[in-house]
Amino acid sequence: MEETKVEKRMLLIGEEAPDFEAVTTDGPIKFSEWAKGHWVILFSHPADFTPVCTTEFMAFADIYPELKERGVKLIGLSIDSIYSHISWLRTIKEKLGKEIPFPVIEDLSMNVASKYGMVHPSQSATAAVRAVFFIDPNFKLRALVYYPLSTGRNMAEFLRVIDAFQTADKHNVATPANWHPGDEVIVPPPKTSAAAEKRMSEGYDCTDWFFCKKKL
Repeated sequence: MEETKVEKRMLLIGEEAPDFEAVTTDGPIKFSEWAKGHWVILFSHPADFTPVCTTEFMAFADIYPELKERGVKLIGLSIDSIYSHISWLRTIKEKLGKEIPFPVIEDLSMNVASKYGMVHPSQSATAAVRAVFFIDPNFKLRALVYYPLSTGRNMAEFLRVIDAFQTADKHNVATPANWHPGDEVIVPPPKTSAAAEKRMSEGYDCTDWFFCKKKL
């Protein structure tokens, strides 16, 4: 009982993702082993057999092939039983014609939800909010996004974020507001006066020494 009373602080970008073992619709997993060497999107939903969550699962299924092309594994969670998950996924397939190709975690004990800060008491003490965690191949948290129970998520933004991370990591650049693949990227600003002086003659599209872009 003591453990349930401990307040879990919010996870921070750059921290190692909490590991766990759980039962999923694809069988039992140890998360760090399941995720090893991949980007991962771990998301929670408030409850099975609810309309907004149903639309989200169908939308996640739609982008699943694109995530797979990018080397991203996708896994969901709610504080429901494995039997509820299986029944709901079967209903989505039978009634709506959409097969869900990714695993869903059973979390009746709220163990995973607690580790990841998915339960926000002001929203609900018994349901996870719509949380999304982006985890890189080094098992580091790269972004965390929370939505209230009432608001469905935008899948295009999740693809954009993954593209931005992978582009930034590969080319040592940053991505500006509203960036999409093919747009110019930001060159990291120089860190010395000498480098700042040199920057303007390096062939980039510069507004000033600290603000330069380039095409990849």
